[in-house]
Amino acid sequence: MKVPLPWLREYCDPALDVHAIEERLTMTGTKVEAIHHHGVPAEENFAIGRVLSAERHPDADRLKVCSVDLGEDQPATIVCGAPNVEAGQTVAVARPGAVMPGGAKLGQAKLRGVLSEGMILAEHELQIDAGASKGIMVLADALAPGTPLADALPISMDVIELEITPNRPDCLGVYGVARELHAATGAPLAPAPWSEDPGSAGELAGARVVVECPDLCPRFTARVFEDVKIGPSPAWLKARLSAAGQRPINNVVDITNYAMLLSGQPLHAFDLDRVAGATLTVRRAREGEQVQTLDGQTRTLDGETVLIEDADGPTSIAGLMGGARSEVQEQTTRVLLEVASWSGPNIHRSSWALGLRSEASSRFEKGLAPEQCMHAQALATRLMIELCGARVAPGTIDAGGEQWSDRPAQTIRLRAARVRAILGVPVDVARQAEILGALDFACTRLEDGLDVSVPALRRADVTREIDLIEEVARIDGLERLPATLPARRGAAGRLSHAQRVRRAAEDALAGRGLHEIVGWSFTDPALLERLLIEPGHPLGRVVTLENPLSSDQSIMRPTLLGSLLDAARHNVARGRPDIAIFESGTVYRAAEPPPAGDEDGQPTAPVATPADEHHGLGALLSGALAPRSWRAPEPAQADFFAAKALLGELLDRFHVRWRVAPREWPFLHPGRSAAVLAQAGDGGEGEQEIVLGPLGELHPLVAERWGLARAAAFMIDLGKLAAVAPEVVAFREFGAFPVLRQDLAVTLPETVGAEQLLASVREAAGPTLESAEIFDVYAGEQVGEGRRSLALALAFRALDRTLTDEDVAPVRERVLAAMRAIGGELRG
Repeated sequence: MKVPLPWLREYCDPALDVHAIEERLTMTGTKVEAIHHHGVPAEENFAIGRVLSAERHPDADRLKVCSVDLGEDQPATIVCGAPNVEAGQTVAVARPGAVMPGGAKLGQAKLRGVLSEGMILAEHELQIDAGASKGIMVLADALAPGTPLADALPISMDVIELEITPNRPDCLGVYGVARELHAATGAPLAPAPWSEDPGSAGELAGARVVVECPDLCPRFTARVFEDVKIGPSPAWLKARLSAAGQRPINNVVDITNYAMLLSGQPLHAFDLDRVAGATLTVRRAREGEQVQTLDGQTRTLDGETVLIEDADGPTSIAGLMGGARSEVQEQTTRVLLEVASWSGPNIHRSSWALGLRSEASSRFEKGLAPEQCMHAQALATRLMIELCGARVAPGTIDAGGEQWSDRPAQTIRLRAARVRAILGVPVDVARQAEILGALDFACTRLEDGLDVSVPALRRADVTREIDLIEEVARIDGLERLPATLPARRGAAGRLSHAQRVRRAAEDALAGRGLHEIVGWSFTDPALLERLLIEPGHPLGRVVTLENPLSSDQSIMRPTLLGSLLDAARHNVARGRPDIAIFESGTVYRAAEPPPAGDEDGQPTAPVATPADEHHGLGALLSGALAPRSWRAPEPAQADFFAAKALLGELLDRFHVRWRVAPREWPFLHPGRSAAVLAQAGDGGEGEQEIVLGPLGELHPLVAERWGLARAAAFMIDLGKLAAVAPEVVAFREFGAFPVLRQDLAVTLPETVGAEQLLASVREAAGPTLESAEIFDVYAGEQVGEGRRSLALALAFRALDRTLTDEDVAPVRERVLAAMRAIGGELRG
């Protein structure tokens, strides 16, 4: 919300500059997003002038040479191209040296041979009304020539842009912000601009209102104005509206916008002569009903949208936008002014359903107090009389008003001891009462604190004692509170085991040169199709958002692979094909649906299955694994084994017993994909394997869709990793006796994997085998078709003696027997 500073100072002027006001408002919870400047940068060289003569330019039909009295010894000669300039007018003039809103500095200039000593100004040139006609601005004759223009018009003003939180709709008006500034600085607060009401209560003749859905329209007020003269608003009003981001239209519409900006309560003006039957009915729309709004669009409504209709049908969408059929026009002489209160959740729902958002809806959806209706009515009534020459008809329609006029305020006990316990410092009870009184709360002094009555405009926000303590704290100064930790007995501040595992895993990948990325938790439903994931796959159980930001962010991501691929594509498109990235973040999968029935086909009772929401870690490699150099002009490329090696270094850091097993994943290359398995348990009978996640090269179709030639990736569940990783790593004694090393070369069918060979060797060798590694692979004519040769390096060690060949010989025989059992033969 934009608030022109001179307008704010009219109600609370703390004698501070704009930056000090920004600091006080922000520090007390009303955040200032930005400070803008509206109008001319400096007020110097702008003055009031009177046109003494306006003669046709000798060399230009559309120009006039004007003699303008600026209160000096000699009148100034100004060439003007406006069609409405005439002798005798009082005008706004920019002298040479004046700086215009765009930053251009005005100087003397010859126009078709005539020297012009300034410029006669139009409203749009001062940013008073950007949509005004190109004619000059004519001022009141009472203004003396030479008077600074700033004394007559707001031509230069600072504007503060505020971020109003949804719980503070009372600050959506200038006066509400002035109240906050009053509480924050102690500067006097002017009386509310609606404190005097020129209108009257009672029955209103000539118009009627029927509310059929009081649950969605708790209050509807209306007044009738006769003898209305439609015309442009005065310049001061248009300048304030323009600075606040509103476009001036005519005096009646401008009054409704001005009253809304000042009070926070939207209003709407109907041309009463165009309201059929002089009756307005508020009701729920019928499914598929249509109405044409002021923006010229015909909108189709559903059964939960509230509309206002007359005898001929719908005229406007309640709380969102008025209708074209009953809008105020130049010929309007009778106005029905409506100020109503609407259900905030319903307005928000309807606004979203129709894709229609307005200044009114943005306020109503936050929940305005019904008491604000008469604030805006009183304010608008005074302006209609002053600016439109209108005559207000006796009486006011106030449907539902009886339940709000005498509604008692909620009273909350505020204990001094509780304030001190929460804030950590004492705040004098008199100071508490001063703060709350400045915010329009009524306080009664008690022995142990205060009884506080909540004003109507804060009814939805302040409901508990802790809310009052927050009000006291933010105004008294949150920056003054001591920085302390909450008192906790028997607790030490340290990371959990899962948190330590997460950080160590991220550090491990960063230490290997991978760059961390951060992707969105929301993603496009089309991601699953692009990753070749079928609906029945576990990764296809997505969590769908009920209220998404957009259609391409309507589900929660079921995998980290999507954001990793998006980042890779971004880099490749910018000439960076060598990629090593990782992401640590939460993934979401919907609960597994319950079975349809038992073995006999009978329906079973539903079983609540929790959704899978876990913290994952994913890495993606593509392109060269090392920089190209003269020593390595063609470095190794990312593939399955590069990703496995990276994963192995990560898992080994946590002392996890792991292996990979062949498994197909939709998004991975068939035959080049695996599941990462970790052993959970101490190696006894209760030991089991858990799947940490997928590992492998990307499916060629997937890689192509993201513009990658070849890539490898892995993704693991860090929660499962933390579950199998020991919290404390036990020391294992180094052997004092030397290692006995033996190398074996064995030929195996190609269908037997290296992991299977190593597992059989370890099982057969027993405890004396310290390590077994494959150091060479060969396939060719010497080993036969369909077979390959694997060379193993075996290391044996005993903790109590030096092993000899005789000690290892029986172990070697058991190893060879295990190899033969899986189709292996000793080579050579």
